[in-house]
Amino acid sequence: MAGRRALGRPFGWLWASYAVSSYGTWLGFGAFPLIAILVLHSGPSQVSALSAVGRAVGAVVAVPLGPWVEFRRKRPVMIAMDLTRFAAMMSVPAAYALGWLSFAQLLVVSVIVAAANIAFNAASGAFVKGLVPPEDLLIANGRFESTSWTATVIGPPLGGAAIGMFGPVTTVMADAVSYLLSALGIRAIGGTEPRPARTGAPRLRAGDLLEGWRHILTHPLLRPLFFNAIVCNGLIMASEPLLTVLMLGRLGFAPWQYGLAFAAPCVGGLVGSRLARRLVARFGQHRVILIAGALRACWPVGLAFVQPGVPGILLVIALQLGLVTCCGVFNPVLATYRLEHTDHDRVARTLSAWSVSSSATIAALTAVWGLLAAITGPRTAIAVAGILLLATPLLLPRRENAPQKTREQAASLTHP
Repeated sequence: MAGRRALGRPFGWLWASYAVSSYGTWLGFGAFPLIAILVLHSGPSQVSALSAVGRAVGAVVAVPLGPWVEFRRKRPVMIAMDLTRFAAMMSVPAAYALGWLSFAQLLVVSVIVAAANIAFNAASGAFVKGLVPPEDLLIANGRFESTSWTATVIGPPLGGAAIGMFGPVTTVMADAVSYLLSALGIRAIGGTEPRPARTGAPRLRAGDLLEGWRHILTHPLLRPLFFNAIVCNGLIMASEPLLTVLMLGRLGFAPWQYGLAFAAPCVGGLVGSRLARRLVARFGQHRVILIAGALRACWPVGLAFVQPGVPGILLVIALQLGLVTCCGVFNPVLATYRLEHTDHDRVARTLSAWSVSSSATIAALTAVWGLLAAITGPRTAIAVAGILLLATPLLLPRRENAPQKTREQAASLTHP
């Protein structure tokens, strides 16, 4: 099968590194809020701030990292970001052992990890584009996507069991070690990577910071996909904490039932990511983006009708399965399309701009929906997010191909 053909030893090491860090991340999923609650005795407002502030400030810190990554070799940057995340995460169990752990440290670590995540993703996206032939990009992105969903299924239950037996600090250590192993795997790729050429002044310029957004916003097809992605992801993520409060609070679900309701549907992400290439081969890239992008917006509104007991769990599983399957198809196709329509000399800045915007939007909408839930209740706020999601397919591009000279015309206007 073409979808199973080897993409070479370097890609194998990169994929293995991605897998080990993904499993580590999902193994430690939710550890920081648990540490804040169980160890530091933090209240709900502090726990919410830990999620929103870390993501938002991390996005701001990451803004200059895009051009910094662009003009450097990508593999050393990826290793540096892995080691940065390893050091930041390991500081938590170290401080805990010494009795120095504080809420402020958790916030700082959250910011460092969020910024390093954005820089790593920007570098890895650019590295993949140079590592894999264009015709194999969708295969590569599909493998990353399927690995991510597999880690999502396996990681949280194992992490929950580890937290129950050894405490949340243990899973933070496991997450930290996964970044160290990822750095070693990336180093094992070997080979030489040419230094990206840079024209003009060597110092960081304002134009460098904005180039990623300029490319996205002047591209006739990336622009609508960008707005669709950040709004859709933002609304989905903003309603997740409210569903947690609703299920574990008012509806009285046990933690294991809540975990099951969200872990089981992730199988759909694995299935969707495996189907993505076949669907593109049969129906075309644009049609798959349009249909999968529209379908993924149809499910969350049903979460507002969750009731107690087994029917409620089954409803959440069914809705999440539909959502995750559509995302499993949509995400690798979008990632491939984005790389195909971005020149090598601006991939890192484009991916960085995209990630910064997504993180900032999620943080802002999470804060707004938290306030809305405080006024109207979690169920109403979830319903409002679901209704707004139904309108997001209107942001998807209707045309299949961008005019061939759009890129050159945009460049001539911005760089006369």
